[in-house]
Amino acid sequence: MTITRHLLAPALLGLALAAPAAAQDQTDLQAKYEAKLADEFVSYGGWITDYDQARKIAKEQGKLIFTYFTRSYSP
Repeated sequence: MTITRHLLAPALLGLALAAPAAAQDQTDLQAKYEAKLADEFVSYGGWITDYDQARKIAKEQGKLIFTYFTRSYSP
């Protein structure tokens, strides 16, 4: 039981310290994502960035979906 306490305490401390950093990272990533969507090549192309919306429109129009997944805004 002593070994478990010694292993558990640092893990819990790490989680407690990581939570605020993760929230800040998420804010930074969201800002980068929004900046990327504002680029002319994205806004000019009429891209649909909501997958569910794209599926609905494709189904209504009887078209296929071209999907491109990327994380260019990640750190």
